[in-house]
Amino acid sequence: MSATRTTPRPATATTTPLSRMAALARAELVLLGRTRGALVAALFVPLVMPVSVRSAAEEMDLAGAGLSTGTLVLPAAVGFSLLFAVYSVLVGVFVVRREELVLKRLRTGELRDAEILTGSALPAVLTGLAQCLLLTVGCVALLDLTAPSAPHLVVLGLLLGLVMCSALAAATASFTRTGESAQATPMPLLLVSMIGSGMFVPLELLPDRVASFCELLPLTPVVTLVRGGWAGNLSGYEALGALATAMAWILIAVFAVRRWFRWEPRR
Repeated sequence: MSATRTTPRPATATTTPLSRMAALARAELVLLGRTRGALVAALFVPLVMPVSVRSAAEEMDLAGAGLSTGTLVLPAAVGFSLLFAVYSVLVGVFVVRREELVLKRLRTGELRDAEILTGSALPAVLTGLAQCLLLTVGCVALLDLTAPSAPHLVVLGLLLGLVMCSALAAATASFTRTGESAQATPMPLLLVSMIGSGMFVPLELLPDRVASFCELLPLTPVVTLVRGGWAGNLSGYEALGALATAMAWILIAVFAVRRWFRWEPRR
């Protein structure tokens, strides 16, 4: 009686959400490197803008507000990186990939919707994170900043900013029709944040009513946590208020993405 030989079945490759997002992020990084406009916005603009903030700081009474040039420039530098390297770049990424049917094709595979958005956003998020760290080191070295008084608030503000700007980018892409218009639709949030979120003028120097309104802007809690964590002048109540505002904007952005994000071209 001869023994029967069983043919081994070919091993099936198993993937995990992390491996799928990593593969998508690598592909997106290659595409991002070929887009000159996105590279300029992500790499050079955030490095130049803090110079303007430092020039403006020389004409302000920062000492009266308990601040210094460093505690004004550093949070502004972080804000510029979040706005230009993350938010502005990702609006273009989501819109262009949608119009080129890339997002639609990705949905036919193993990737889930959240994995597609997260994987597509990872290169810009990591670029923004690296740039924030580089600018922090530069500000500490050039502006004679001491160690942060509450480093956990600085880290929390940065992480909330990365998540918020990614979610807001996807929400903005929901209402952006073409890749060309993706250069214009981020402008309202960019301008409002630069003017009213304490990046050029600290909220402490604004009238009370104006400051109360500006506290509700999306990027204000990020700037507040980074600045307060470094300067050590942020109370527990103010920190909780900034955290609540940031979480509210993240939830609003996530709701908008789930409700209105489009995976096919807007025609």
